[in-house]
Amino acid sequence: MLKEYRTVSEVVGPLMMVEGVEGVKYEELVDIEIQTGEKRRGRVLEVDGDRAMVQLFEGSTGINLKGTKVRFLGRPLELAVSEDMIGRVFDGLGRPIDDGPKIIPEERRDINGVPMNPVARDYPSEFIQTGISAIDGLNTLVRGQKLPIFSGSGLPHSEVAAQIARQARVIGDGEGDRFAVVFAAIGITFEEAQFFIDDFNKTGSINRAVLFMNLADDPAVERIATPRMALTCAEYLAYEKDMHVLVILTDMTNYAEALRETSAARKEVPGRRGYPGYLYTDLSTIYERAGRIRGRGGSITQIPILTMPEDDITHPIPDLTGYITEGQIILSRELYRKGIAPPIDVLPSLSRLKDEGIGEGKTREDHADTMNQLFAAYASGKEARELAVILGEAALSDTDKAFAKFSDAFEEQYVNQGYTNNRSITDTLNLGWDLLKILPRVELKRIRDEYLEKYLPLETEGVE
Repeated sequence: MLKEYRTVSEVVGPLMMVEGVEGVKYEELVDIEIQTGEKRRGRVLEVDGDRAMVQLFEGSTGINLKGTKVRFLGRPLELAVSEDMIGRVFDGLGRPIDDGPKIIPEERRDINGVPMNPVARDYPSEFIQTGISAIDGLNTLVRGQKLPIFSGSGLPHSEVAAQIARQARVIGDGEGDRFAVVFAAIGITFEEAQFFIDDFNKTGSINRAVLFMNLADDPAVERIATPRMALTCAEYLAYEKDMHVLVILTDMTNYAEALRETSAARKEVPGRRGYPGYLYTDLSTIYERAGRIRGRGGSITQIPILTMPEDDITHPIPDLTGYITEGQIILSRELYRKGIAPPIDVLPSLSRLKDEGIGEGKTREDHADTMNQLFAAYASGKEARELAVILGEAALSDTDKAFAKFSDAFEEQYVNQGYTNNRSITDTLNLGWDLLKILPRVELKRIRDEYLEKYLPLETEGVE
């Protein structure tokens, strides 16, 4: 029988101290009944002898120290999982909010998960098509990878997230039937939440998606649970139902802010910019839950999205995220001002596993060569444009002018595809070849001769 305690001694922000407890364990779930009869939930954050610090999920407003009853439930925070979750919308704690029927769980799972044995990991090697050329062609997403998107305040990362969720699919016979998206919105506004829900419903992509929505007016502590709820659902679908799951987490900056708020309430010694010293470790417990396991048919691929405060890529959140994950996609404010959509800055962006997911049998045999050539040509074109600003266009050679022309066309045609244009990898590669026709053939030094002869016959040669 569960003991009931009436020994709450202190409430500070989202934290409650309960004294005289016995047998209480870390991460244990807590039922709290306040003097009005209202019930709230929490979890044990720290145990010191007979004192337990409880983190409240629904906030501490209205709690009376003497009239509050606390019960420790002897189990961690769990998510009821079932394949019927696909097509449904939940709040940040896994409760349905779409007026649909209650989920009948096949099992209940601890949301903190189990660390994946590194020896059991399988190396990511299969291509995932997002339908966005700047990602598929140049910073390819690979099944089982962690590839974050670094954005800035006011940039359209919500549109990019919705586009990826709507368009992403795995290539292969019958693989598309086993693909699902788990989308977790963390600390977003009601307007943003409605945008995502409407977009998923309007395009029909809700039929293969699970949505977890934590709003900005929900308790900050709930934000800490939301990504773990999403990943617990993803692990069930991937490793029990053999599905390929794409997990999109937006916005991880709000998650880190909630972690800082809780840390401050615990009076912990702050680290960089006031964030707790264990921010790196905490983020890794989320990001490292992506991957593939040997002998299992499913996989988890993760796209965390975060807004860089003041567009500062050295800020602790993007900085630490970059250490843990395998690259980054960066949204550019300069391209956004030009009207480029999506404003993906391909030069500083990076997918460290892109070479594993491209080539013959995965995308196309010419992918690696054209990718390297497009990168080099765009970089040369940007340099030529900068020279033209300083010295004037008349000072540029014909080759420099060709590269400058290429960089403009590259941004306007390759990067600027809009949020509704879903390009196949073949369309993306063919567009790359069309743009390379702008350049003199002798400048295409990164592409093998056999590919030039196959995809760029001599009669289509560019400027000499």
